[in-house]
Amino acid sequence: MRIGDAAASAGLTPRALRYYEEEGLLRPGRAPSGHREYGAADLRRLRVIRELLDAGLTVADVRSFADVLDGESVRETECCAVGQVSLRRLAELDARIERLTTLRERLASRIAARFDTVFS
Repeated sequence: MRIGDAAASAGLTPRALRYYEEEGLLRPGRAPSGHREYGAADLRRLRVIRELLDAGLTVADVRSFADVLDGESVRETECCAVGQVSLRRLAELDARIERLTTLRERLASRIAARFDTVFS
């Protein structure tokens, strides 16, 4: 399957597929003409990558355990690597949420004091 069809099948753009290849997340085969060729395993991998990115992981996060994305079963050491990356990302998200909550409360308080209005 060519890049446009693979991208459409995975719900992505051809540019995203090229980017994932540049980042080492994807290694499609090549036709004798040099065109990328995607198979069923590539489509499964693309869907997993998309799900992980949609869940809040970064490309760098996924790259750190890309070698286990295709496995049917994950060894304990691989599971630990995925877990460590996920826990680190959750901690970073929690910190960002806390900073944004504090910033929101500060802004609401200042607006309320200035304009005598309460913001929930």
